Amino acid sequence: MKELSSAEIRSMFLRFFESKGHSIEPSQSLIPKDDPTLLWINSGVATLKKYFDGSVIPENHRITNAQKSIRTNDIENVGYTARHHTLFEMLGNFSIGDYFKKEVIPWAWELLTSPEWYALDPDNLYITVYPDDQEAKECWLSVGVAPDHLYEEPDNFWDIGEGPSGPDTEIFYDRGAKFDADDSAENYPGGENERYLEIWNIVFSQFNHLPGLTNHADYPELPHKNIDTGMGLERLVSIFQHADTNFETDLFMPLIRATEQLSGQYHYGESADKDISFKVIADHARAVTFAIGDGALPSNEGRGYIIRRLLRRAVLHGRKLGIQNAFLAQLVPVVGEIMVDYYPEVKANAEYISSIVAAEEERFSKTLSDGLDLLNSVMAKQNQGQEIDGAVAFKLYDTYGFPYELTVEAAEDAGMTVDRDGFDQAMAAQKERARAARSDAASMGIQNELLTDLKVSSEYVGWSELTVEATELTALIQNNTLIDAADHGQVQALFAKTPFYAEMGGQVADHGTIQNEAGEVVAQVVDVQNAPNGQHLHTLQLLAPIQQGGIYRLDVDRAYHAAVSKNHTATHMLDQALRNILGEHTAQAGSLVNADELRYDFTYNGAVDTAKLQEIEDLVNAKIIENLPVTWVETDLESAQKLGAVAVFTEKYGEKVRVVSIGDFNAEFDGGTHVHSTAEIGMFKIISESGTGAGVRRIEAVTGEGLMKYVQNQNQLLTQVAKTVKAPELADVPNKVVALQDSLKDAQRQISGLEKKLANQAAASAFNQVQTAGNWSYIATEMAVESMDALRETADSWKQNTPSDILILAANLGEKVNLLVAMSPAANAQGLKAGDLIKAIAPAIGGGGGGRPDMAQAGGKNPAGISDAFAAAQKWLTTK
Repeated sequence: MKELSSAEIRSMFLRFFESKGHSIEPSQSLIPKDDPTLLWINSGVATLKKYFDGSVIPENHRITNAQKSIRTNDIENVGYTARHHTLFEMLGNFSIGDYFKKEVIPWAWELLTSPEWYALDPDNLYITVYPDDQEAKECWLSVGVAPDHLYEEPDNFWDIGEGPSGPDTEIFYDRGAKFDADDSAENYPGGENERYLEIWNIVFSQFNHLPGLTNHADYPELPHKNIDTGMGLERLVSIFQHADTNFETDLFMPLIRATEQLSGQYHYGESADKDISFKVIADHARAVTFAIGDGALPSNEGRGYIIRRLLRRAVLHGRKLGIQNAFLAQLVPVVGEIMVDYYPEVKANAEYISSIVAAEEERFSKTLSDGLDLLNSVMAKQNQGQEIDGAVAFKLYDTYGFPYELTVEAAEDAGMTVDRDGFDQAMAAQKERARAARSDAASMGIQNELLTDLKVSSEYVGWSELTVEATELTALIQNNTLIDAADHGQVQALFAKTPFYAEMGGQVADHGTIQNEAGEVVAQVVDVQNAPNGQHLHTLQLLAPIQQGGIYRLDVDRAYHAAVSKNHTATHMLDQALRNILGEHTAQAGSLVNADELRYDFTYNGAVDTAKLQEIEDLVNAKIIENLPVTWVETDLESAQKLGAVAVFTEKYGEKVRVVSIGDFNAEFDGGTHVHSTAEIGMFKIISESGTGAGVRRIEAVTGEGLMKYVQNQNQLLTQVAKTVKAPELADVPNKVVALQDSLKDAQRQISGLEKKLANQAAASAFNQVQTAGNWSYIATEMAVESMDALRETADSWKQNTPSDILILAANLGEKVNLLVAMSPAANAQGLKAGDLIKAIAPAIGGGGGGRPDMAQAGGKNPAGISDAFAAAQKWLTTK
């Protein structure tokens, strides 16, 4: 067998399919783009949905890729099995309505067995097919697969809901008798065993799973059949590198060796228990590095929550290897070196990624201590042999990052057990909440045969023309049917030439009108979208009859177009200013450009402070004042990169690209519309900065007429404020506000003084009403005060004389209630704690609280429960 590195295996796969006419699609970001159904890109096909559902027609119908992917539905298995990973690479070749079974199966066999390529021994390869797919079976036999190496498997049907589906065929590699399963019944390709390793799955997307259908036999044939394949790189590497598991390969061993150095105590291969920790750390280091590199950041929700879990799980396993200090950040450059052949951006951004990991490790060190305190507190209250509540174990897992097994280990050390059923129930409830929070949009759309097959051309001329005097209406569609004419309602139309920009890249479509040859306005253009074959598909609101083949005048709304263009150019300037001031690691995470405003989402760890925002705004306005020319050129990709144009690294670009330059300030790959010079923008104003999710910030801004409206609105608000505070001029408003604040502070001081006096009077009366409960004297009274501060002052007065062992105060604040408990030194000395008593009585007022042994407080929303709280206090004290 050939000795191949992981880089060589990946490269050979891509080169093979490139030789078969495939275009190599670069690995896309792990963060899905315009796909609310996915938290992460989880397969090679996930980035190609637009081609498979027919919403976009690719330039080349043959595509191959090596796609980084993340799956986290079974994190707990990572490290304990030979092949579970969170981050993995999927090698794939795809046909979008081009070749099918008779081509892909011989190619697969050629790649696997040909001496020129992988040169695997055919005797070690086994195939499974769907029983009803006799065509696939015959194809395998025709390329030389022995009949006894071909199995029919009823589960070989790929179906994830509405949309494309079909049978699949799987390829297994026989690793030899030493890997035979303990259960002989499972010792076959597709069984639960380590001997027959699945390395490739080829899906034949030939059916359309329509709504309401549940039986495969009822699915209609797709108008355009597709091929979707997936080969796990890590598995294939383990074969070529003779590794028992995926971890003993060049994808993971450098990380394991680096971890050995950090440990200084343990070595991989010496202990099965410690090997688990080495594997977890290696796997999670890769996933965290790639995820942060693609713009996701640690947080308590969504992708950020996954990163935080992985990072914390790795840190905890580091402690099992004797690594007490922060260490995971030191593994980021190791990941960069391993993957540099195909993912050079990881190495290039290693310093930034390491800084995020280091900050999160530091944050976790405190959280880890808090979690251990909680666990120790729970165990201290229980006796040996007792069971720790499953909800507590889940809180440790969910809030503090403790793997369930860590809680079990700690419990076993203390002679206790953990309620696994309760933990599983809490976990299931969390997963259900997560599923409910996701979009219920279909995971892949259903092919639109009409638009997919519609090949009439439509030339966009809007870069230089906003009016087309005469052009033919080449296709007219209503209710997804081609028609000859229409006289009312909405229709979709294609024109031979159009000046209307189609919505793309966050920029909204142009608006405007359609006129017939008599000069009559027959339709309003309300939307324009890119059809699957790249034409500009116009949505028209009809005002008069219109017909296919007619000649029409197309006129873009110039004011609307100009407003959108100003905001689009300003978006490019904002993007550059962010990178100049916040750092090159900031990356666009989405945008919206319309006539009223611009919205720009970008990756950044934390809020942008006011000073930085002002600096960003000032830089954009300075470049507007410079009146920089805005130019564009269409060129090849290599020339564009030499110009220094900024591109999304994972984006797919054609042979020709459009580069928009703003003087020498900014150059970007872009397909939108722009002003001719920055002075046309007028002025730029940031109106808000906020967070939209884990590690993603949003800036909203205005320019041109939108800024004028914003200023007018702000002026109206200020005028209203001036009138309210009786300021003669707007300039007098600040002084008037300061004067009002000073008056308010004086009034608050007077109120506080009066409240304190009333509290002292009430306290003097209450201190004479001492009661007893068991061995203790106590005072329990409701006070007519408005704050917890007043209760604390009363407690301070009580401490000076301590007329009782315990003091219990309540304040009815209308919709809520405050409680305070104070304990004398004598009561504390006998083991009574204010925090314990407050926890016992707070439920009566519908709340909770805590505090020190000598003083504790609680809040609730049930003032009617004050008397019940006092009764609960008496009962509690009686038992002490």
